[in-house]
Amino acid sequence: MSVTPQQLRDFLDRHRDTVLVEVTETKGSTPREAGAWMLIAPTAEIGTIGGGQLEFLSIARAREAIASGEAAAALDIPLGPEIGQCCGGRVAIGMRAVDDDVARSLRARAEAEYAARTHVYVFGAGHVGNALGQALSLLPFRTLLVDNRAAEIARVPPGVEAKHVPVQETLVREAPPASCFVVLTHDHGLDFLIASEALLRNDALYVGMIGSKTKRATFKSWLSDMGHDLALMDRLTMPIGGADVKDKRPEVIAALTAAEIVRAVAKN
Repeated sequence: MSVTPQQLRDFLDRHRDTVLVEVTETKGSTPREAGAWMLIAPTAEIGTIGGGQLEFLSIARAREAIASGEAAAALDIPLGPEIGQCCGGRVAIGMRAVDDDVARSLRARAEAEYAARTHVYVFGAGHVGNALGQALSLLPFRTLLVDNRAAEIARVPPGVEAKHVPVQETLVREAPPASCFVVLTHDHGLDFLIASEALLRNDALYVGMIGSKTKRATFKSWLSDMGHDLALMDRLTMPIGGADVKDKRPEVIAALTAAEIVRAVAKN
């Protein structure tokens, strides 16, 4: 999982005795890269260094260190048949007891990693918007679920960052470079306005809008009437989630759209 600054703060507040487990070096094929980390407490953990036996052995060794009061420990693990993990590479693991200095460094690191995340703006806190917000909240993005209706914002699921904004297109203009925009409000006219603002930025990694072939044609006509270059349509994903899967349940649309966004960000 990707650890947010708030999740890190909450974990450190709840667990006094904690060990930082970090991948310090990799060789060959490995589950995670150098720098991947997790925190281990006697009865809980947060983050991941790749799962499987690699992580299982690291957790066990970290808890041994906690029990014995060790300040530091290390592991060098070959990912082969000996441990039932067939990646074929080798991973060096460093471990440090979390004192005030380590905690301070971790908080700064989490803040920096979070600030560097790609921003994903989801406009419209209806059924699909809420499902998409939840799906994206599990991914390493900064996701904001936006709506101009206070009642809808009040129903945004816990753990999803919500913004109640009267004029939603202003957020498009204020978004950092290389952001993603998904448009699925309750009003087609508002959809068109927000989507056009996102397309006009020229630096968006993904602009998607919910709708049918008819809505796409209507939006194209609207762009023409507004005097915009119709080449903008080439950068619009519509319908979101693709057209090959016909399931229209919000959770399915959300999963397919989240996958589209991951691919779009990975290409850049």
